[in-house]
Amino acid sequence: MHQLPFHTRHLPEVDALRGRTVILIGGGSGIGLRVAHRAVAAGVQVVLGGRSPARLAAAAEGLGDRATWRTVDITDGASLASFFTELDRVDHLFTSAASYRVGPMMQLSDQDAESPFVSKFWGQYHAVKAAVPKLADDGSIVLMAGAAGARPPTAAPAYAACNAAVEGLGRGLAVELAPIRVNVVSPGTVNGNLWAHRPEEDRAAAFAQYRRDTVLHRLGTEDEIAPADGPACGGSPKATE
Repeated sequence: MHQLPFHTRHLPEVDALRGRTVILIGGGSGIGLRVAHRAVAAGVQVVLGGRSPARLAAAAEGLGDRATWRTVDITDGASLASFFTELDRVDHLFTSAASYRVGPMMQLSDQDAESPFVSKFWGQYHAVKAAVPKLADDGSIVLMAGAAGARPPTAAPAYAACNAAVEGLGRGLAVELAPIRVNVVSPGTVNGNLWAHRPEEDRAAAFAQYRRDTVLHRLGTEDEIAPADGPACGGSPKATE
């Protein structure tokens, strides 16, 4: 497990969370949705953001009265500006939405190679920039990177570089935005929504390699990653791989 210098492992007291609002861009599925369930259980209001109205509506219905949703495209500056303009207040922001292609440098087109930066790096950068005017002084931001930034599991250099860049972005934003807390979560291979939409052959090969190369010899789960996003509910900063 790779750890950045600013981590702890504890979620905040439930009473400290009540009345807070957490914005989850990418909260309609995967890790973002698991964080939403934990936040709602702690008495937090959540706003889900993403591109699919049907997915967001279904997720919000499953979360109950504490959840609302709005569409937003993290790669579109006007969409992000509209999304945050409609919000009264942002206490905590977690960005897990991204869409990109990965693969070897010599096999990807330049456009596909750039896609992790367009969506995952610049998307999160611009989401934070749009959110800052509404962020509470004691608020927090959690960015999503990935273990490939520290230990690339296969030939995907642009994707590895993007994850490393997101970790650097988190460090830089922590300096600029203090006392707002900025944290980065860097999961390894997780058996969840992201991989469920990849080809079975790619999924089987990646899962086998991860089981072989890691100490526990098993995949992570979305429920295991979600507690690491405690800062999205106002907890202490941390990031894990």
